[in-house]
Amino acid sequence: MNNNAPQTLKGFRDFLPETMAVRNYVKNLFIETFETFGFEPLETPTLEYASTLMGKYGDEADKLIYSFTDKGGRQIGLRYDLTVPTAKVLAMYPNISLPFKRYQIQSLWRADKPQKGRYREFVQSDVDIFGTNSPIADAEIVAVIYTTLKKLNFKKFSIRINSRPVLKNILTQSGIENNQNSALQSLDKFNKIGQDGVQKELISKDFSQAQINNLFKYIKIAQPDENLQAVFAAIKAFGVPETAYVFDPTMVRGLDYYTGTIFETYVEEPRIGSITGGGRYDNLIKTLGGPDIPAVGTTLGLDRIVDCIIELNLLPNLPKTKVKIMVTNFGVDTLNKSLELTSLLRQNNIAATFYPDADKIGKQLKYASAKNIPYVALIGSDEAAKNEVTFKNMLTGEQKTLTQDEIVDFMLK
Repeated sequence: MNNNAPQTLKGFRDFLPETMAVRNYVKNLFIETFETFGFEPLETPTLEYASTLMGKYGDEADKLIYSFTDKGGRQIGLRYDLTVPTAKVLAMYPNISLPFKRYQIQSLWRADKPQKGRYREFVQSDVDIFGTNSPIADAEIVAVIYTTLKKLNFKKFSIRINSRPVLKNILTQSGIENNQNSALQSLDKFNKIGQDGVQKELISKDFSQAQINNLFKYIKIAQPDENLQAVFAAIKAFGVPETAYVFDPTMVRGLDYYTGTIFETYVEEPRIGSITGGGRYDNLIKTLGGPDIPAVGTTLGLDRIVDCIIELNLLPNLPKTKVKIMVTNFGVDTLNKSLELTSLLRQNNIAATFYPDADKIGKQLKYASAKNIPYVALIGSDEAAKNEVTFKNMLTGEQKTLTQDEIVDFMLK
């Protein structure tokens, strides 16, 4: 084995053009949808002080933060999520007008165990509303999720909704007054390990059998509280069909900063975990030393969503390249005419590429076919002498003779 052979770090990935076409399409659709809902863009630094990140997510999540000492002796960390850095922004810039609706699409890093749908470097897309306690804001986040996934041709998905106060009430009714976060951490695994698995874990944490029996008893009869009922009413008013969302009293969301409504989205296939997740976190900005600003939002996991789209072929007609036409190269004698056409196409906002080497025309056409470029323009000596171009449809094989202006007109139609 060649130890010097190039390789990519485990949990990190290279994206070739065909995959990037899907990723860029999804990202652009996210931006279009978020801005339609009135959200504004924001970006935060890759590195933050470790003190900004640590202690906000819970003990288990803190272990996954990439943290180190930089050359200046500062303790810093790579972004773990987008919520805490944005809460830091609200704490630092008190003049931001409220309510503030922001979206953010950036890379994150977690020292996690790589598996399907879980990577050490990945992109998340967040939408959040700051400065309002209104249940309408919670509902609007759900409406964004639904609208985005429908635009991406997702057919079978479920937005699961719960509330931290509902969960706290269930724990209190069950006689679990102490170590409530520990109990919630176990309950958060309900969909992965089932009731039996959760029960075994709770027993290992010294919860009594009576407490555990009561927990499952009250989960089964749990109902949305008054605030959550208002959220559901607003979701319906936003036009989200009732088949798209469900009340799920077993859903926890593992991060410690959630205070109210919480939501996750799951698809039936592939089995990839949640593709969106979020909730209300009214105390986080205050925790970071800022003003007391309530907030609610969600992450749409771009990587998992793209994985689903590719596996389910949800975008079958998505072009593999944005290049519409390739201009071939017959050599020095016709080079200026070919470059002139290439430039003219680009001036008219037509995506065009020029083949750089005067290879055999068969090789050039094979290249265009491999790249899924739909049209090819050929300017040989005969065409150059007549100020004409041979225009070839790569899908049908049809050829015709046109002027440069006629090609531009055709491509613009």
